[in-house]
Amino acid sequence: MRYFFCLALVFACSACSHPREQIDDPKPSSAAPPPAAIDQRKIIAVFGDSLSAGFGLANGQSFPDHLQRKLDADGYAWHVVNLGISGDTTEGGVSRIDSATSLKPAIVVLELGGNDGLRGMPLAATRANLEQMIAAFQGAGAKVVLAGMTLPPNYGPEYIHGFEKIYKDLAEQHKLVLIPFLLSDIVTKDMRYIQPDGIHPTAQGSEIVAGTVFRSIKPLLQ
Repeated sequence: MRYFFCLALVFACSACSHPREQIDDPKPSSAAPPPAAIDQRKIIAVFGDSLSAGFGLANGQSFPDHLQRKLDADGYAWHVVNLGISGDTTEGGVSRIDSATSLKPAIVVLELGGNDGLRGMPLAATRANLEQMIAAFQGAGAKVVLAGMTLPPNYGPEYIHGFEKIYKDLAEQHKLVLIPFLLSDIVTKDMRYIQPDGIHPTAQGSEIVAGTVFRSIKPLLQ
């Protein structure tokens, strides 16, 4: 009882001592948070499939993530936007092209077509879809870097040759920077830079792929 009495007395004294403060000095409202800074850096959009999305890797380990770190380390004021979607085809890329061009990227790394080839899709359709995306990106003012791919030997030399030729022809026709084979620097005898599925890079492999891309886009960064 004595404790509660003392506590009540403290509150009573406080109320009596500062009667006007409670009326005349309401608590100030908390200050509004400062507005988020707008990223003024030019955009590099990586428009691709699971290779870009970082399939099988922890967050922050995709090659676009590593590419951003390389750009930052070398003092390039560019912002990499990862638009990779696992399983996407060139047809899927065409369907979402407007959302990509709305970002107004200055450079686009176009990394699509691999899933078309693995599914044995008609080469003419793959070529037409890639060409449509190239035209859209160039029409929006972006410089396009075309990331080429190849296929496993069981697809047959004729189909593989025709598939690889799509990238070479489009790069020449539209004056693009071409990466003949995106994964060329991680294909080793022991396959240590590739996941057990035989397709996707490991975290270390992803960093190497980022280096491949970085060397290809570097002339465009000036």
